[in-house]
Amino acid sequence: MHISSGRWVYGLFLALLTAVLWGVLPIKLKEVLQAMDPVTVTWFRLLVPGSILLAYLAASGRLPAFRPLGKKGVWLLLLAVVSLTANYVLYLVGLNRLSPGTAQLVIQVAPILLLISSLFVFRERFSLTQGLGLLVLLTGFALFFNQRLGELLTSLTTYTTGVLTILLAAFVWTFYGLAQKQLLTVWNSLQVMMVIYLACALLLTPWAQPQQVLVLSPLQGWLLLACCLNTLVAYGAFAEALAHWEASRVSATLALTPLVTLASVALAATWWPDHVQPEQINGLAYGGAVLVMLGSALTALGPSVVAGWRARKARLAALA
Repeated sequence: MHISSGRWVYGLFLALLTAVLWGVLPIKLKEVLQAMDPVTVTWFRLLVPGSILLAYLAASGRLPAFRPLGKKGVWLLLLAVVSLTANYVLYLVGLNRLSPGTAQLVIQVAPILLLISSLFVFRERFSLTQGLGLLVLLTGFALFFNQRLGELLTSLTTYTTGVLTILLAAFVWTFYGLAQKQLLTVWNSLQVMMVIYLACALLLTPWAQPQQVLVLSPLQGWLLLACCLNTLVAYGAFAEALAHWEASRVSATLALTPLVTLASVALAATWWPDHVQPEQINGLAYGGAVLVMLGSALTALGPSVVAGWRARKARLAALA
């Protein structure tokens, strides 16, 4: 079992860095999508970091061996490749129809779905604290969509289609998360990501149109490169954060990602109004966004809260 290094300040810094990188990503992607289709953007986002990881692992002599996978591992790898490809493409399709803040908030459903799936696949426990967190999260979603709840429930508009597409992206990501968790018993995280990224890029190659990069403006070109590097750096910071801090606390910190997106959109809309539009939501919706983040954090911290409560109870019993 992995034990964190105890350097929690460093782990907190890396988790916050990941939250910031993931938080600003939808804003950059939204600008690039004005000149490039979702499949081609995804192809670049997977090919570039995959190639960098390939060069690094080859230079360090740590390329993964496929024989230890076995037949079951190959099927898990195929599941991870197909589901992550679908997740990336569907997220961008949904982002094309929504604001960055809305898309980032809705995708918060993904780790919750993974948690629920783990209850059945890995027989993990679901505590009362996590149940409370899930209730807070659902309440937050209801408040966030208060202005368009009727539209979401009664008609299939562009907005509704965008939300449903992001929810589908979150759903298929769950299969990727479950498959990756098993693949990590054979390969390390860098090896898993290298293989999956390059395989996903290969899968998308027949539909990708790399020549679209030629029509990008200089700003869009730099933003595309930033999106590609974001995938690599953010994941690296996330993996390193897990080495120095408990996974539950890292996950709780990452619940701040939608807040980073909403704040970034507000700033960008002020500084670059020609490129970024402000979020069209009211105060009640902002309160709902905060509840979604609190619910996500509480759900992630649930096991730690229960473990801490039991430890304190045991210490009090020993002193009695």
